[in-house]
Amino acid sequence: MIEAVGLTKRYGAKTAVYNLSFQVRPGTVTGFLGPNGSGKSTTMRMILGLDAPSQGQVTIGGYPYRKLPNAPRQVGALLDAKAVHGGRHARNHLLCLAQLSGIPARRVDEVLGVVGLQEVARKRSKGFSLGMGQRLGIAAALLGDPQVLLFDEPVNGLDPEGILWVRNLMKSLAAEGRTVFVSSHLMSEMALTAEHLIVIGRGQLLADMSVTDFISTNSADFARVRTPDTDPQQREKLTAALTEAGGQVMPEQDGGLRVTGLPLPRISDLAHGADVRLWELSPHQASLEEAYMRMTQGAVDYRSTADQRAGLQQQLPPGAMPQPQLPVPGQGQPGWYAPPPPQQGGQPFAMPQGTPADANPYAAAPQPPAAAPSAAPEMTKSATDNEDAAR
Repeated sequence: MIEAVGLTKRYGAKTAVYNLSFQVRPGTVTGFLGPNGSGKSTTMRMILGLDAPSQGQVTIGGYPYRKLPNAPRQVGALLDAKAVHGGRHARNHLLCLAQLSGIPARRVDEVLGVVGLQEVARKRSKGFSLGMGQRLGIAAALLGDPQVLLFDEPVNGLDPEGILWVRNLMKSLAAEGRTVFVSSHLMSEMALTAEHLIVIGRGQLLADMSVTDFISTNSADFARVRTPDTDPQQREKLTAALTEAGGQVMPEQDGGLRVTGLPLPRISDLAHGADVRLWELSPHQASLEEAYMRMTQGAVDYRSTADQRAGLQQQLPPGAMPQPQLPVPGQGQPGWYAPPPPQQGGQPFAMPQGTPADANPYAAAPQPPAAAPSAAPEMTKSATDNEDAAR
């Protein structure tokens, strides 16, 4: 089991992780989610002893990583698939790791078979694709047959078959009673792989619960109702009946209705009482991605802005018709959770209780003003060579 207590990490004036506490239990695939810059990689590095915490501690089986006897036999990790000597064969890379940890050489061939790299075992890793590099990194993590495994973006660069293989691998490892901790930005994949979630934002814990509870807590279930398109009056009659019964009704772009506040049997009874024929009555639950966007929209550091194009668009010739702009599917409807633009919408990120507002550890240090560009920029080497050649 992995346990973090009051984990804090500062880099000068920058606080990457602040007072983070959680447990990763064996027998379950635990997903580790958070926006870019939220402190996920820093937390994983502290778990593996690569970074020392500024405060707090993190242990694996009750011991810090550096005090584990022959740690590679107990903990396997994939943090950076490119951390391989490019001139070394895949098999030799794994063989070096095995010899350092006292692992038999036959285990190298076993893990090469597990990740499907037998045919390229004698090829240099610098010629590997991104997906092949990921498979080699997973093989290195499995080399010692460890009980604790950490993976940072393990499906990055893999094709659909490879993603399915990683998903089944994670589940099978957890089913054997191992501790599996996986960080990923692919919400759809996490929904299919993880059973438990740890979500952080700006270095602080936002959620520590099962996937099902996370979606229920951060989304609103609704019922989709559809009446015959040929009779708009039935749609209006049903809307009035549902609203009078205390439901909230919102129209959708395709003519359906989104109803909240009423269970499906009650909606059916109201439609029957109003003599309205239904073409559709179905329950809907938000996806993990929608729930995640709703929770973390106030903890996102990097937001996009509208492209003003600086007046670069060419004017149309006389008589030309401008092309109509196509609407973004779902925009403006419930379930659209695009992050708000800077200084607009979203909720300010809440500080921990008891922390004074003027002691924000995330406040950025003041930056010195940028130096004015020189009036006469230096001439590049290529420009100088061209002038010499012209002379």
